[in-house]
Parts: sequence; C-alpha cells; structure tokens
Amino acid sequence: MREDERVVTLLGDIGVHSFADVFNAFPSRIYNIGIFEQATVGSAAGLSMAGMIPIVHTIAPFLIERCTEQLKDDFGYQKLGGNFVSVGASYDYAALGGTHHCPADVAILKHIPGMEIILPGTAEEFDTLFTQTYANSKPTYTRLSERLNDEGYSVQFGKAHVVQKGSRATVIAVGPALKPTLEACAELDVTILYYTTVAPFDTETLKAHAHEQIILVEPYYRGGLIFDIMDTLAPQKIALESIGVPHEFLTHYGKAADHDVHIGMTNEAIRNRITTLLS
Repeated sequence: MREDERVVTLLGDIGVHSFADVFNAFPSRIYNIGIFEQATVGSAAGLSMAGMIPIVHTIAPFLIERCTEQLKDDFGYQKLGGNFVSVGASYDYAALGGTHHCPADVAILKHIPGMEIILPGTAEEFDTLFTQTYANSKPTYTRLSERLNDEGYSVQFGKAHVVQKGSRATVIAVGPALKPTLEACAELDVTILYYTTVAPFDTETLKAHAHEQIILVEPYYRGGLIFDIMDTLAPQKIALESIGVPHEFLTHYGKAADHDVHIGMTNEAIRNRITTLLS
C-alpha cells in the first residue's frame, strides 16, 4: 500500500486489529466493511472499474461460498482484476463447525473462467506470490492456512517446484499439504512436485516429471486437480490416486489435528496409502 497508491483493502471484520498500523498510515484506503461480504465484493468490483486494486480479506466460507455469485458475475464475467485473500482454510477453525469450514473453495473457484488460485505454504511464499500477481488485472484467490510447511521454496506464480526426483511414482503436493507429504515420503524413491499455483495449472513441469503412477495430495476436497492431470497427460495411461479431504461434513469435535486422524490425513495415513500403491 505504501508503494502502490492504487491498492485499497476491504476487511470483513476479520483480523482488523492486525491492520492497526495500516489504518493509521492509510485511513482513506482501508475499510472494515463488516459482515457484508457480498456487498464488499461488489464494492471491490466498482473500485477495480475505477482503476484501483482491491484486496478483500475474510474467512474462506464467507468470502467464497457466500460470495460465489459476485465473484462469478462482478469479477469473472467482467474480467476485472482483484485480490481475494482468505484465512481458515478447509477446517483450520475445526471447533467452530460447518459454518467455518471451507474445503470446497478451490473446487468452486475453478469453475469461474479466468480465476487464479494460489496456495502458499509459508508466509514468505505468500509475499512472493502476492507481489507477483496483485496488479496483474486478473481475479486472484490466495488461500491462507494456519498450517504451514517447515521450509519455503523459491516459488513462482504459475510454476510447480521440483522438490525431489525419484523413479517409482510422481507425488503432487499442493500448498501446505507438502509438509505431511514430505514426512510420508521419507526415503521413498518418488518424485515430488510442489504446486503453489493450481489455476493456471503448470502442465509443462508435470509432463517433464510424470511417472505412470501419480499420487495427488491436496488440503481441500480430494480430486480438485484430477482433470488437470488427466488432461495434461492424455493419452498417456496413468494410475492416479487422490488423497485429500473426503466429501463429507466434519462433525466430530476437536482441533484440526483431530480431523486429520478421522479422515486419514495424518503423515502415517498418507504414507500407508502411498506405500500400498507402490507395492
């Protein structure tokens, strides 16, 4: 905001106190709109049409599921640029129940033509990817999670990162799913590709490192990238396994780690799935 006077930030009554310094420095370019998410996205479209660069920030289900129509019509259909940055990915806010869970966000937004979707795995990766995309005149969704990878990489928007090379299978890990994937694949002879951008999908890196067996590990509803993978590798025959959040409501009490155990997203469960496939 200091370097680009076009940037305007709109908050949905989430994390407001964290932006105290921004409110003091740029009082005319940051607003806490409150719990009016659909109107906020519509207002962001108006700002974009006026030459500004809007950033809308709130919890994932309120930003994506509640505002799908506005994201589709106001930004997608009109081909406007804007930034939509969420928190609370999938079931980060496990104890708050279904109203605050949002494992469907990536699947929803992939159906909006032209929507860019980013899943950084560390704060540094977010900074890099956001700087590369915030002013590119495209609608861009950045999905933030409280669950981070142990190590960041030199990521680039639209490109996958080759973490390691192996000969038995190709494992694709998306965003913060890389941490459990690396632990699950310890000492396994597999290639690991790290995707922080899922739309647009990097086809070239996959083509260059694809084995006959492909294992996809995603931190949202499972199968989000299945079509992209099959479309990229067609007509090559592959065995494709998808590991992710099952398509069901998570109604158990507890923290996010407890949900991991219930749905099979622990390091041990992921490793068992992968080693079973390899054998």
